[in-house]
Amino acid sequence: MTAPVTGALPIATARQTLAGLARVVRAEPVAAWAALGATLVGAAGTVATPLLLGRLIDLFRPALFGLVVAAALVAAVGTALARRATERLGARVAARLRESVLGAALGLPAPVLERAGSGDVSSRVTEDVENVATAVPLVTQVFIAIVTVLVAAPGFVTLDWRLALAFTTVFPVYAVSLRRYLPRAARLYGRERVLAAERGRVLLESLRGRDTVSAYDMPDLQTGRVDAASGAALGVGLRALRLYVWFSKSMNAAEAIGLSAILFTGWWLVRADLVTVGAATAAALLFHRLFTPLGTLLLSFDEVQRAGAALARTVGVLLVPPAPAGTNRTPHGPVRVVVAGVRHTYDREVLKAVDLIIEAGTSLALVGASGAGKSTLAGIVAAVITPTAGRVTLTDADGPVAVTALDAAVLRDWVCLVSQETHAFAGTIRDDLALAAPDADAARMRAALDAVGCARDLDTAGALPPGEYQRLALARLLLRDPPVVILDEATAEAGSAGARDLDRAAEAVVRGRTAIVVAHRLSQARVCDRIAVLDDGRVVEHGSHDELVAAGGAYARLWRAWN
Repeated sequence: MTAPVTGALPIATARQTLAGLARVVRAEPVAAWAALGATLVGAAGTVATPLLLGRLIDLFRPALFGLVVAAALVAAVGTALARRATERLGARVAARLRESVLGAALGLPAPVLERAGSGDVSSRVTEDVENVATAVPLVTQVFIAIVTVLVAAPGFVTLDWRLALAFTTVFPVYAVSLRRYLPRAARLYGRERVLAAERGRVLLESLRGRDTVSAYDMPDLQTGRVDAASGAALGVGLRALRLYVWFSKSMNAAEAIGLSAILFTGWWLVRADLVTVGAATAAALLFHRLFTPLGTLLLSFDEVQRAGAALARTVGVLLVPPAPAGTNRTPHGPVRVVVAGVRHTYDREVLKAVDLIIEAGTSLALVGASGAGKSTLAGIVAAVITPTAGRVTLTDADGPVAVTALDAAVLRDWVCLVSQETHAFAGTIRDDLALAAPDADAARMRAALDAVGCARDLDTAGALPPGEYQRLALARLLLRDPPVVILDEATAEAGSAGARDLDRAAEAVVRGRTAIVVAHRLSQARVCDRIAVLDDGRVVEHGSHDELVAAGGAYARLWRAWN
């Protein structure tokens, strides 16, 4: 296919991202409450330990020593249980998110997939979901750190309000650092995920089209494209890393300032006989105990921003509205196709008021130079692309229906498209064919394979030659048995030796159906009932092979060159 793809899936806003995450967490109420309860217990023990130590300094009693040991044990056990419970919750949330995002991606309307491109979709359901899943341990630590800091804040006040005031000296440093870091980091990590998706798209296209790249001696050109996409993603990643290093140094400076302020304030208060040595010691120890949670909380912004950017992209998949419900009519008898006034625009207009009629049971070949609009027109008839203007109507024994009015559940009962971008799913050939017709038995599957010239066993698994993938795609179409078929260069991957055999397989699929064939070889056009020549988005010639050759126009010139 040569039709360009523009547009991308949405990226969720911060509010939409949090709302989507909250919905998933609410689906695990027991795990969520267990994580919160264990975290509160661990935080209470963490805060109580230095406070009791300070009390022990002022007044040594065996009972206080026992309380210190008990508080330390509560802190250790509570924190361990909190980490386990929170990681369990995070893993369940990540699994639910992965399932919901994958389900939403598989259910995306075909026009949305066409606009977004395979790179954007695949990166969201693989790399982005994986980034969210791998961030679960970090998010666990961040959650525990937040609860610990919130529980510790009142602890300073119980010692002395001036010690609490000294503790707050860290916040101006944090505020200045975060004010510089957060906006820049959000943009950089969001941009990095977009560029990573573009890198994935270029890599996928290079790998899928490696035979074409080799045939046209384009390895250097395609390698340059991969290098450019990778370099762009790497450059943004390095900028984000430099920003993170600066931020981590700022956090170290804040810790030094805060501890110095508490020590100085404690010394002054003890000297003035306003607090005890134990209280001043407890304040310093409590702040020291907060080094780890505060550092985790603030230094994790780098990974949290990265995970947040990935989460926003995954939630964005869930924001795509489903295709509107259409008619559930199923086809009865042969189907006539009418293309009326179809226009379509990408960055330029590629189809300009195309009008065509394909009578029921006949075939039409689309011929023209690359970029003439053939694949776009084929995609519009198959409802893979929504036209900018105009409509495609299918008429069976029950009357006409617009292709865009058909519900997704019945659309492929009417019309199916096979392109050169074929794919075989993991598993056996039997599993692959069952996707098209789950109720088909082995005999039907074997008949479909025989019809397209595929002699492989139904239980064959593993990689196949490109031509075999195309035979499988044609066999799936036979099993689906739609009245309208569209072959968009569906035999393009066949080499010269296998081209004739694959063309015969395509003819077997077309026979007896209404068909549109995007022809990359004029031998394919020759066997079709009618031929439409496209040039610059317009139908410039339309007729049978003999009529067009006799007319001496564009098709006749192409035919002479072909022969």
